[in-house]
Amino acid sequence: MLSNNYLTGNSIAIYDGINDTTFVNLKDFSSDFVFDMKYATDDNFLKSKVYDCGECYLRLKTIKSLVEANEEFKSLGYRIKLYDCYRPLDVQKKMWVIMPNADYVANPAKGSIHNRGGAVDITLIDENGIELDMGTSFDFFGPEASHNYQDISRKIRKNRALLKSVMLKHNFKSFDSEWWHYNLTDSSKDNLANFKWNCN
Repeated sequence: MLSNNYLTGNSIAIYDGINDTTFVNLKDFSSDFVFDMKYATDDNFLKSKVYDCGECYLRLKTIKSLVEANEEFKSLGYRIKLYDCYRPLDVQKKMWVIMPNADYVANPAKGSIHNRGGAVDITLIDENGIELDMGTSFDFFGPEASHNYQDISRKIRKNRALLKSVMLKHNFKSFDSEWWHYNLTDSSKDNLANFKWNCN
């Protein structure tokens, strides 16, 4: 059943007729994002490639809010850069084998919002494609990555506040310990999923 719960193929320009909980590829709805899908490489905290290829699938309702947020960022001279989107449950299990520590990886027995198509890991880039300084790298596990951490420069606090304020305005919730992680509001109610996208 899961394999029928997403769309691939031809470019889709409008949302009409697509259920909000359907999985779709972000690239079919916007060309205004930048992608650096870390888990399709070994440039991540696991030091291991766990996706066969990097694509950003999410539920349609997540994509709608993400596109709206990116439009606001664009009006300010920035764009969203994505590190991770939907994560199949089998990949979560693979990550858990490598790092069986709930401080770093969600236990696949419960799953995560990434497995439900409602979470994104993101940063912002400027008009020259340069990432804004957020104080730590993506997937840095330490107090410095927290929204509540204060021992950082005013510029970094301002950058994090910009990212957070716009995302909250567009129906996302922040994750206190990770400045890059945002969950669509109420996405925890969606089912875990395990479909795999095709690598061309």
